[in-house]
Amino acid sequence: MHKHPVNLALRFFLEIAALVALGKWGWQLTNTWHKYLLALAVPLLAALIWGVFAVPNDPSRSGKAPVPVSGAVRLLIELLFFALAGAVLFQMEYILAAAILAIATLVHYLLSYQRVRWLLRQKAGQNRS
Repeated sequence: MHKHPVNLALRFFLEIAALVALGKWGWQLTNTWHKYLLALAVPLLAALIWGVFAVPNDPSRSGKAPVPVSGAVRLLIELLFFALAGAVLFQMEYILAAAILAIATLVHYLLSYQRVRWLLRQKAGQNRS
């Protein structure tokens, strides 16, 4: 699979933007001391899910899969991650930021069509590249 450096950079910035959005959302959930906890816990939980559930031998990642899942499940996790980030930006009334995140995510997945096709062919427990 072709890994274009610009698309890899876009993916990296999308992931960081999504984590920042989730942290800001956690911060705004309450006015008590819990906001410190939520500002850290929400993005950490999202990052944990992102990092743990993977397709074995995914060339866009390390290839390691602590919890192996099918490609369709992995794709769903990724899309839900970005959709949740966009939704919390929208809920916090950062409409332009939500729109930019949505458009950039769409562009990333359109540029990653080979990876998306590869993911959709990967079954749970499969070990082929």
